Amino acid sequence: MANRVTFIGAGNMAGAIIGGMIESGFGADSITATSRHDAGLAPLRERLGIHTTTDNVAAVAEADVVILAVKPQVMRQVCEDLHDAIQARRPLVISVAAGLSAETLERWLGGDLPLVRCMPNTPSLVGAGASGLYANARVDEARRHLATELMEAVGLVEWVDDESLLEAVTAVSGSAPAYFFLMFEAMEAAGVEQGLPADTARRLAMQTAFGAAKMAMASDESPAQLKRNVMSPGGTTERAIEHLEQAGLRTILAEAMNACATRAGEMATELDKN
Repeated sequence: MANRVTFIGAGNMAGAIIGGMIESGFGADSITATSRHDAGLAPLRERLGIHTTTDNVAAVAEADVVILAVKPQVMRQVCEDLHDAIQARRPLVISVAAGLSAETLERWLGGDLPLVRCMPNTPSLVGAGASGLYANARVDEARRHLATELMEAVGLVEWVDDESLLEAVTAVSGSAPAYFFLMFEAMEAAGVEQGLPADTARRLAMQTAFGAAKMAMASDESPAQLKRNVMSPGGTTERAIEHLEQAGLRTILAEAMNACATRAGEMATELDKN
């Protein structure tokens, strides 16, 4: 029998994961999504053919996997309401909520549960996500494989053995789409300053980023070598790279990512107190 998966929460990320699961061959009849209001469930039910309900407890009662996909600020109440049903069923629990530790989630759910924390990013909404996963000691190899399979439905999956490394994952991939959006914004503005129409500059910048990422992922060469491959001595690319290096781009990025990881740790502490 196929694993029965319940999503507590039916927002954009849950919808993306469900869509990816179905596209990769997971049966819609084995998926249930919940929300406080049916209005938020109707589009998923009609578009994907999954089961939906406003009753979290009933949805968990038959689940082999429960994916917690609600906002961190309401997670405690949701978990405490599910305490008895989760303890009775003991499914694999996967949280895609930022900032909430496995220990905190387990405590709210009653403890002694196989639990995976997942840090996805927003490109998961278009099937091009990057997710960092951490499993507690009660997650066996079969459940680890299942968590991998579910999250690979929306992109790349990388496991970390130390939960604190999810803060680094947040800095490298979770928050990182915004770094690139800022770069697109800046490149568009610079292109306009040099005379290009805004939409032309935007499309060129985005396609170039897409192509560079695709090229890097298909290559056995390091990003450093790929960079050198583009640079001709005394040429235009070399001049641009020299300017970026002299302006401290590496330091700026490192400091920004350190600030991101630090804030992720702070949020975990704050949310645990609420």
